[in-house]
Amino acid sequence: MKLNDAIFGALLLALGIAVLVVVQAYPKIPGQQVGPALFPGLIACGLCVGGAALVLRGWRDRALAPWFQGAPWMRSPRHLLAVLVIVGGVVFYMLAAERLGFLPCATLLLWVLMVVLRVPPLRALVIAVIAALVIHFAFYKLLRVPLPWGVLGGIAW
Repeated sequence: MKLNDAIFGALLLALGIAVLVVVQAYPKIPGQQVGPALFPGLIACGLCVGGAALVLRGWRDRALAPWFQGAPWMRSPRHLLAVLVIVGGVVFYMLAAERLGFLPCATLLLWVLMVVLRVPPLRALVIAVIAALVIHFAFYKLLRVPLPWGVLGGIAW
């Protein structure tokens, strides 16, 4: 898949402008000329300059390069289904994780993704359960990230 440089440039320019707007609200440090907004502001300026350069280049080359050119995999129903399942899975997790919990959501998502990618269903279920438990252990116990328990909240861990 190929996108014209002007599209990415516009995204970078918008990101740079958004960061510049946000850092204006950062507090000033009394007695110092350099505050917490300096480095994010410099990076945002760089994003704006780079984004503007990409927009100009993409606009100049628009006759030579199309705005969007799909890759061959985009004509494959199986691959398109996999992309839709991934995007749908992220939306599902965002909406259901608090109620269901991390472990059921992660297990279900991993299982569905593997089945769509043609892993045998029973093998996919075993791998999904083990992977969800390992990921949960890594984030909850080792990194101390508070993952939602959901329906499993009443079980003593």
